[in-house]
Amino acid sequence: MLKTMRVPTTPQRSRMMSSIRGKNTRPERILRSLLFARGFRYRLHVRGLPGSPDLVFPKRRAVVFVHGCFWHRHEGCRYTTTPRTNEDFWRQKFQGNVARDRRHAEMLHALGWRVAVVWECALRHSVEETAQAVEEWLHGDEDVLVIGQSID
Repeated sequence: MLKTMRVPTTPQRSRMMSSIRGKNTRPERILRSLLFARGFRYRLHVRGLPGSPDLVFPKRRAVVFVHGCFWHRHEGCRYTTTPRTNEDFWRQKFQGNVARDRRHAEMLHALGWRVAVVWECALRHSVEETAQAVEEWLHGDEDVLVIGQSID
């Protein structure tokens, strides 16, 4: 027997969307706890820096963004889906997100910060390996780190 899916009303949809948060997400909390356990100390969501990075390591001049694959459009990832309703709106929304992320990374580099992007899918599938890679990057001198897992 086929069930039809109930389409939420506009106020219901608005309430659902407003509950989506950009700070202290589950992937972010997972990475923070692993790095804290490894002895790293950091500041959270520093508003004075472009993009308010999720984790800021001032002594190392390094920042980490933990990006959700859906909202930030992780290319090639199965979690990067596009809603079928109101496609023009979503396309513009996602393009704006990607452009903003790129702009913030460029601004941070111009200010002398090293930038890491950890994609949500990496924390879903290889948590310890992801934390290890971030730790090695923090101890190193590379300017950029991107950790993600493309899943077919």
